[in-house]
Amino acid sequence: MNIAVIRFPGSNCDRDVHHALELAGGKPEYVWWNQRDLSSFDGIIIPGGFSYGDYLRAGAIAAITPVIEGIKEAVGEDKPVLGICNGAQILAEIGLVPGVFTNNSKAKFICRWTDLKVKTNRTPFTSMYKANEVIKMPIAHAEGRYYNDEIEKLEDQDQIVLAFEGENPNGSLLSITGVCDEKGNVCAVMPHPERASEEILGSSDGLKFFKGMVNY
Repeated sequence: MNIAVIRFPGSNCDRDVHHALELAGGKPEYVWWNQRDLSSFDGIIIPGGFSYGDYLRAGAIAAITPVIEGIKEAVGEDKPVLGICNGAQILAEIGLVPGVFTNNSKAKFICRWTDLKVKTNRTPFTSMYKANEVIKMPIAHAEGRYYNDEIEKLEDQDQIVLAFEGENPNGSLLSITGVCDEKGNVCAVMPHPERASEEILGSSDGLKFFKGMVNY
């Protein structure tokens, strides 16, 4: 499976995602922000970092770059698209997933390991987990607090992907830290599965995110 790993000025998790995809059996390729045509790829990942320094707000400038049109076309073709941390913020900014990721409740950067509950396994990325399985992955963000004023609709349509288990470190609504579109092919998660892809890192729970995408 040929997977585009999107790079913006300020991306800093692109190499980690590239490595995790290779571990999962995929064929990743770096793609810069100014490439519009993504038709040769079977899937897309927008990695974490601080695109354009998070000026204005996280994801705001990345949302108006040429590659975004290619991502939207891929979504229209039902190709799997995963946004991680800053990538999740970008997907919310361009309206491909519902809700917003805004400033943490304590208004500071949080970097720590968290326990997470897999709320749905109907997405390509969570298909290898059991529903309600608890996994371990780290978070690293200042704007990760999830909010949506149509939360009942989100629950009814099974669009909650991940939720913090136990402590809610950033004040997200209902502890939500990952959501998907209605079809389930577009997924935005604040935790970093690529940073939990090998046991030497402290957990390999995140590798299934990439294996599920490759097997989709």
